[in-house]
Amino acid sequence: MNGVARFSVSVEPELLADFDRLVEAGGHSTRSEAVKQLMRGALVDRVWSVGGVVAGAILLVYDHHRRDLVQRLMDVQHEFGDTVISTQHVHLDHDTCMEVITLRGETAQIQALVTTIRGIKGLKHCSLVTTATERKYHES
Repeated sequence: MNGVARFSVSVEPELLADFDRLVEAGGHSTRSEAVKQLMRGALVDRVWSVGGVVAGAILLVYDHHRRDLVQRLMDVQHEFGDTVISTQHVHLDHDTCMEVITLRGETAQIQALVTTIRGIKGLKHCSLVTTATERKYHES
């Protein structure tokens, strides 16, 4: 197979059985697909830990009636305008909104943005998901 490298891994039978259950539960078609996903996740973690350009999204849930909350969120996004790519706002019910903020930038800048947002009172939920570009995988 052109463009594919094969390698073998020696593991204890119990570990392999546990991994096979993970593969099946995760919906992976093969062990190889599961291993590739784990490898990519480790590479993203590496880029995050050593610094570099990453992409990601912040998921927020909040009560939009909370005084000044929406304005504070908007102010922070403008403050980090070089990092924020876009924002999607969704109404979950009469009082609750969900916002997804799409990001790209240096890990330190994204971490500063997340820390600033988490400091805003009134958020019900705030989580960050990051990824790295393929090019960055090869530089790490």
